[in-house]
Amino acid sequence: MRQSDPRPYWNTNVARHPGILRVVPEGCGEALDVGCGDGLLARRLTGRARRVTGIDHSPEMIADARRLAAGHGGLTLVEGDFLTADLPAGGYDFVCSLSTIHHMDFEAALGRMRDLLRPGGRLVVVGLAREAGPAEWAVTVAAAPAVRIAKVLHRAHDPAGMPIAEPRMSYGQVRAAARELLPGARYRRHVLRRYSLTWRKPDLRTRSAGAPG
Repeated sequence: MRQSDPRPYWNTNVARHPGILRVVPEGCGEALDVGCGDGLLARRLTGRARRVTGIDHSPEMIADARRLAAGHGGLTLVEGDFLTADLPAGGYDFVCSLSTIHHMDFEAALGRMRDLLRPGGRLVVVGLAREAGPAEWAVTVAAAPAVRIAKVLHRAHDPAGMPIAEPRMSYGQVRAAARELLPGARYRRHVLRRYSLTWRKPDLRTRSAGAPG
């Protein structure tokens, strides 16, 4: 943590930071944080990647991120719409998105994240979804005491001005769409009302090199 950072805060998004950081590949050159907010995760990514880009649609959030970015070399912060921003296709070794994709068209956003990865690159999406049906509600109800306790113990709060949106897709819909767009992706539902998708982009060049003649 640099001197420009405030005292670290905690919420159910920050709770997923360690899991996201563990997926960053060794020797990561370029990383992208989609929906970077105040830049906390992007700043932490600078310890795992040589260059990090954070993008967010909110002028207020990007202003906060830029104010807090002093002393973090290799960090670029972009204000803009992720779906239309000028970002290099196949330009990133690692792409992540934390509680942002429900603000966008899911299929379009996930497809663009996939396309921005280099072959062999890794993607982590942590998101929110709504409950649909008894099985999904049962998981939420069972987890509710743990969620409440964690929030109290950690004095959970969100950064000022953070945009909020209700998820439109259910957990089941997210999982089905991810299977179509990211074959082989790992889907997990977490206790603190989040799901995660983890995926490694196939490297067809390696397969071709290893194929028999």
